Amino acid sequence: MNTENTTHTYTISEIRHLTKDTFVLRFSRNGMDFRPGQHISMGFKNENNMREYSVYNSPNDNQLEVLIKEVDEGIVSKKLKQVKVGDVVAVKGPYGKFMKQAEAKESKKFLFIASGTGISPFHSFIMANPEIDYRLLHGIRNEAEAYDKSDYSLNAYISCTSRNESGTFFGRITDYLLENDLDPNTDVYLCGNSNMILDSIDILTAKGFSQRQIFTEMYF
Repeated sequence: MNTENTTHTYTISEIRHLTKDTFVLRFSRNGMDFRPGQHISMGFKNENNMREYSVYNSPNDNQLEVLIKEVDEGIVSKKLKQVKVGDVVAVKGPYGKFMKQAEAKESKKFLFIASGTGISPFHSFIMANPEIDYRLLHGIRNEAEAYDKSDYSLNAYISCTSRNESGTFFGRITDYLLENDLDPNTDVYLCGNSNMILDSIDILTAKGFSQRQIFTEMYF
């Protein structure tokens, strides 16, 4: 079992390009145990720059996946975009307890809210627990960014597209929350952009959700 503060090297076994700037890296677990919702720090050996990425796949898999978006000013993401199968990356972790409370509530209803690549911890949790009762709101620019949407239950995945009407709902996540009824007997998990999360929390609390029902992981 890897210790979280030790750097280990992993060999890339597969690369999936989902859009022109978003991709999934897959590599062997190398003895790593993780829970859905945890993240790793990743970079390159003998380099100081590392970035945090939530694990994308289920702990039941024998591989490890991360969903990455190339950032215009991103030193690490730009270099990761250039890796090839057989290349080596440096990894620390896993870290975090974001979805830990959800693991004990499989009979509960869940509302998962994500912007962009913030969908990663929810993808991991749903792949590990496919029978749960959930709705997943995904804030994206257009339907091309609906990453691996076929992995989710029919009608459970709702893409909220801000640039055009290609998704399930035309508008931001906050627009969806304002315009639709929400089951108050639901635990809500939010991951992604901090502005989206804070605005969504205001809407949820105004609709009667308590702070005990809301769990967050801010990417930026």
